[in-house]
Amino acid sequence: MLVIPCTTGCLAQVANGISSTLIERAADVCLKEDRKLILCIRDAPFSRVHLENMLKAQQAGAHIFPIIPSFYHRPKSIDDLVTQFCCRVLVHLGLEQREQFRWEGMEI
Repeated sequence: MLVIPCTTGCLAQVANGISSTLIERAADVCLKEDRKLILCIRDAPFSRVHLENMLKAQQAGAHIFPIIPSFYHRPKSIDDLVTQFCCRVLVHLGLEQREQFRWEGMEI
């Protein structure tokens, strides 16, 4: 399961086992049944409470994947940033992405 975007409120609910909405209940079931759960946290900066909730969720089995763009592929547009992020998330789900830039080191 992929929660994107995941608010810090949703993160707090998932981290503490509170299922007030369908998303939170589905996330709870994923953790209970040891299925992959990826939480793409959208808010920043993170407070101590947010960080503690991320740690709790990760310890329960969730994967924390903040919505942070990467620049090592030298994007030329916002679309390039969005595409790269989406590819990274989908690869994390086990779906091959041919469009994704893969870092292979620097030429010296």
